[in-house]
Amino acid sequence: MNASHRERVLRADKQHLWHPYTAMDRYIDETHPLVVARAAGSRLYDLDGRSFIDGNASWWTALLGHNHPRLTAALCAQATELCHTSLGGITHEGAALFAEELVRVAPPGLSKVFFTDNGSTAVEAAIKLCVQYWAQNGAPERTRFVSLKGAFHGETLGVSALGGMSEFRAPFAPLLFPCAHLASPADGLEVALAELERELEQHGACTAAIVLEPLVQGASGMRIYPPVYLVRARELADAYGVLLVFDEVFTGYGRTGRMWAADHGAVVPDVLCSAKGLSGGLLPFAATLTTERIFEGFLGGDSRTFFYGHTFAGNPLGARVAREVLAIYRDEGILENVGAKARRLREGFAKLSELDQVENVRTLGMVAALDLVGGSGYLERSGWRVYEEALKRGAYVRPLGQVVYLTPPLNIPDADLDELLEIVRASVLAGASG
Repeated sequence: MNASHRERVLRADKQHLWHPYTAMDRYIDETHPLVVARAAGSRLYDLDGRSFIDGNASWWTALLGHNHPRLTAALCAQATELCHTSLGGITHEGAALFAEELVRVAPPGLSKVFFTDNGSTAVEAAIKLCVQYWAQNGAPERTRFVSLKGAFHGETLGVSALGGMSEFRAPFAPLLFPCAHLASPADGLEVALAELERELEQHGACTAAIVLEPLVQGASGMRIYPPVYLVRARELADAYGVLLVFDEVFTGYGRTGRMWAADHGAVVPDVLCSAKGLSGGLLPFAATLTTERIFEGFLGGDSRTFFYGHTFAGNPLGARVAREVLAIYRDEGILENVGAKARRLREGFAKLSELDQVENVRTLGMVAALDLVGGSGYLERSGWRVYEEALKRGAYVRPLGQVVYLTPPLNIPDADLDELLEIVRASVLAGASG
């Protein structure tokens, strides 16, 4: 690709494009960004044809790698038949059959599927379901929510209230509904369990739901905690009549080594949210699953309707691709093979723990993270030095402050995974000395 075309793209980018989660003054003045032209498998390719291993699966979505040929074929085939129709009182094959197939692989008891178009809206639908359920089923006082410190559940205004990261929550605090942000089990299990029990003892009667990222708090630094917290949360929710919501937008579809993080504790929530890998990273598509009990709470007349929906909810393109994702999981044994790759990832990070620059290494399934010695917090820049060094060496590894982490595709080739681990090692060493 000639230099003039690259410059044209970058000029348009820096003059007009406002990037998410990006300090734009620093970006415009200092950043020479990776310009992605195409992708295949575990790799991104820039305008010059250079390849970069996608260590984050492009914000945790490309669980089957980029442009899986079966997914792109399904997308193209669907595009010749039906690109879009609403789900407002009508249906289509893709949405109906994908809902059926998703229920088959969901934790038992989750039998109803409500479609939206991204992780934030999947959780937004969940909190609205919970509030409306209680309002029209004899407990309108249940409007309070419980989540964790360090929680991240999305970007819309409703779910921002659930977030326990001040960087994302503080600007909107005057507009947010009440939510108790409790101690995270990632910081200490016993303290967290005691605080959850105390919260429900005091406020259980007015609490609508507990909302959790099961086992891994992603955006706050890949903070991992044990399944026993989920088990106890289920017990306490039942004891105090509170609904339990699992946000599996990141943790679902095999990321933690099992289909759902909930499976590690054999816990079934009342509501489960899924997105990202649900459509293999090809299209915006999301689902909120719930039980017959909650569904039946919306029956009984027009006034009890769940008045919520998005234009592209359950769209035919996304539904067709999402069905193909599940077919690939079955045909290619994705979950059956993820264990070996997870071991490879865990062993690689165990070696990284020997470096003087590294502390607090943790892994779960195809999630691996380390803290760089020194500063802490989402705005810490040390991880970005490692990011820049990794780009020089052929890997895209976007950090979370001082946290360097990998969430590669579940089917990343072993050779690419080994190369990625070597790049991270070299980049940590170079970043620390830079």
